[in-house]
Amino acid sequence: MSTKSKLAALSATLVTVCLSTVAFAAQVGAGAAETNKFDISTWTAAGAGFAIAIAALGGTLAQGRATAAALEGISRNPGAAAKIQTPMILGLALIESLVLFAFVIAFLLQGNIAK
Repeated sequence: MSTKSKLAALSATLVTVCLSTVAFAAQVGAGAAETNKFDISTWTAAGAGFAIAIAALGGTLAQGRATAAALEGISRNPGAAAKIQTPMILGLALIESLVLFAFVIAFLLQGNIAK
């Protein structure tokens, strides 16, 4: 594992841990329920934004690697282009569906908090 990927994994973990602890922290005292509800909705919106950003970043990197590997295989053996292209397109569609699932989940989080 390269240093760059270790740094990316560490920063993603730190962001997740920091946002989750702040989002679910409870206040005690008069008026705490209103303030806490506002804090939770604010940090949920931030978490939803980070979820979309991380999903888009991961999907983009995965699609780039898949396409590069497929094109490299086609350039080495042009006769196998049809056999490489179909699984590549299927793989790209599955990667994109994961990004769309993250997008839908972020909208569902926003809808549940707004109530």
